[in-house]
Amino acid sequence: MKLFVCQACKNILYFENRSCGRCGHQLAFMPERHTLSAIEPADDGFRTLADGRAGRFFCANAEYDACNWLLEIGETAGFCRACHHNGTIPNLSDPAQLAGWRELEVAKHRLFYSLIRWKLPVKTRLEDPEHGLIFNFLADDPAGQQKVLTGHDNGLITIALAEADDFERERRRLQMDEPYRTLLGHFRHEVGHYFWDVLVRDAGKLDQCRAVFGDDSQDYGEALKRHYDQGAPANWQDNYVSAYATTHPWEDFAETWAHYLHIVDTLEMASEFGIEIDPPADQIGGLTARVTFDPYVAEDFDAIVNAWLPFTFAMNSVARAMGARALYPFILTPPVIGKLGFIHQLVRQGGQQKSATLAPEKPQAEPQQEEVGAA
Repeated sequence: MKLFVCQACKNILYFENRSCGRCGHQLAFMPERHTLSAIEPADDGFRTLADGRAGRFFCANAEYDACNWLLEIGETAGFCRACHHNGTIPNLSDPAQLAGWRELEVAKHRLFYSLIRWKLPVKTRLEDPEHGLIFNFLADDPAGQQKVLTGHDNGLITIALAEADDFERERRRLQMDEPYRTLLGHFRHEVGHYFWDVLVRDAGKLDQCRAVFGDDSQDYGEALKRHYDQGAPANWQDNYVSAYATTHPWEDFAETWAHYLHIVDTLEMASEFGIEIDPPADQIGGLTARVTFDPYVAEDFDAIVNAWLPFTFAMNSVARAMGARALYPFILTPPVIGKLGFIHQLVRQGGQQKSATLAPEKPQAEPQQEEVGAA
């Protein structure tokens, strides 16, 4: 993720900022330029100070303070590039559900920042009615009869609204003995399943993928049951990035995909801050790194790994000095690094495909109570 600069006063800005804390200018994200822009009212919509263009309009979800992205140039109404993938949203008349949905949108927009940076092919449900990418944000049944499960099914990604509650998410993390559980992690993992469909299955790369992740034709339901009954193998860290990755090759791919996004986006932020790791105690150079490149465009995956490992050692040590858990509590063995390298090449090749033309907007489902919690 980048740091941004207010075009009006040169103040440093962050991705989620809605207004400049120094000069007060309203801010909007311009997806076509990957930048945050100060804006001013114009006779026709808003004028973006980043390029001086007038006639820009906000996504419809700005009305709920759930989005600050601009529509495509020339569009005056509807949803932005990220929000036109929304299906069902929560009941916005409920303050708690509205607040939870806003948290989900923060994570979703960070996901789309990455997908747009790589120019990955993403189709809406209108473009591909069977497999287009769509998000349903669902609350549990108020009567307690049904719990929403986060998951993916042929491009339909369901995110449980309960995950937006920090207490509930931490309870589930402990219950499932996970070292890490975040909203952004959910989005990155689930979209990994979507891109397995798009970049592996539909792109004729099943054999290459199976050579790295294993035979995905094995029964998924049986594999899932075995994982929850028996747990991960004792030596799982030798070959997998997480215990859950051992469940099935599909989950191994999705977990590895999510970690690749974690690594690249975090390194971009480290680069924006000009972070250099050079501990005086390191006499052999194993913990030295200069994060001075853009990992989103890096061709050589070794450069990413060689920066990531020292950086994680440093940030984990800082977290422990604060009495907190390691920020990145994972071990990247050579086999795991090999899997990440496969994802790296897949993303680079996928981004070279012709980007899909934006389709007419698919309206968000009306946030009516009876729809909330539907499976």
